[in-house]
Amino acid sequence: MAVNINDLNEQWVAAGQNVSDLQNQAQLMVSDDATSAEDVAEIQTKITNAIAKRDLAHENLVQAQAENIVAEPENKEPLTPKENDLKKTFVNNFVDMMKGKRSIVNQIDSSTDANGNAIGLTIPQDIQTAIHTLVRQYDSLEQYVNVESVSTLSGSRVYEKWADVTPLANLDADDATIGDNDDPKLSIVKYLVKRYSGITTVTNTLLKDTAENILAWLSSWIAKKVVVTRNKAIIAVMNAVPKKPTVAKFDDIKDIVSTAVDPAVATTSFFLTNVSGLAVLNKVKDAMGNYLLQPVPTEPDVKQVDGKRIVVIADRWLPDIASGTHPLYFGDLAQAVTLFDREQMSLLSTNIVAGAFEKDLTKIRVIDRFDVQATDTEAFVAGSFTAIADQTANFAASPSK
Repeated sequence: MAVNINDLNEQWVAAGQNVSDLQNQAQLMVSDDATSAEDVAEIQTKITNAIAKRDLAHENLVQAQAENIVAEPENKEPLTPKENDLKKTFVNNFVDMMKGKRSIVNQIDSSTDANGNAIGLTIPQDIQTAIHTLVRQYDSLEQYVNVESVSTLSGSRVYEKWADVTPLANLDADDATIGDNDDPKLSIVKYLVKRYSGITTVTNTLLKDTAENILAWLSSWIAKKVVVTRNKAIIAVMNAVPKKPTVAKFDDIKDIVSTAVDPAVATTSFFLTNVSGLAVLNKVKDAMGNYLLQPVPTEPDVKQVDGKRIVVIADRWLPDIASGTHPLYFGDLAQAVTLFDREQMSLLSTNIVAGAFEKDLTKIRVIDRFDVQATDTEAFVAGSFTAIADQTANFAASPSK
């Protein structure tokens, strides 16, 4: 039965609203003297269950979107005979590999790493394009950083550091010696591509499916693993920047906009937080009672602060720094972080080892190759907050008449 994406989206929105309503109830209970310990436990359970349902609704929506992307649209131009042959060849090779008809080490389509070790069935470029398209559906942080494709396992890049520029010297005497200028300060960023791998277990029923369904399953599974893996590596670099402001009040956020990064970087900067962080930010008010976050005029569903967009990532992809401590990044992530992408995903399978033989299963291993490095640590700050106080009113209330 076909799944209506609009219905799934409405379910997700309704589930999110339910979480917000329950959280508001919990806040009111804090100041209610009649609230008992049982009441607190009950509302906490309801919130936990509501969050789980909201996340499940979002997962269902994303999965449906992913399947729609993998499926060829009706108005798409038909594949050329060569493209069809490539797709069929890859699927056939994959099925043969799963059935053990092809040697793992001596596959026709296999390639090897720098040490000569087989890395398996290399995923062709057209399939990788579908995978990368799906990645964007899973709240990938990769879309915000600078991505550079590399053809070697290691290398280096030279970047110019931000530095104060001094004026030219005033030559008081006609025969004065001209001194050296303060030349640009350069830094070398080295990358070393690492292998990231994961294994999934499948039954033989997958091998009996159509080529399109096999490709859809592969693309969706790999895309999820790639997002989780690359997000973790990117977050580690984001958290390693030197500036880590703690936000406790309304004006702290305004200060970040004004002073956190160089004005040249601020023009392309944005805020980044997770859903839990947005729930707190949404309630912060200024001295006049207006909310700090305001909608972007052309995109009402997107919030901004002083013209700086708020990018929101799901908690599962961008988790809290600690329990109750939410992230609030600010800056230009594309200038701050570079992902060096080896672009050589590969698959291997076995029905013998890792418990597969005993349970009559097949295990598939996917390997992704990339590295993430900080390129400009002054272009980004890694803030955090728990609760944010409203701006204090600086005027007296008008006397009632």
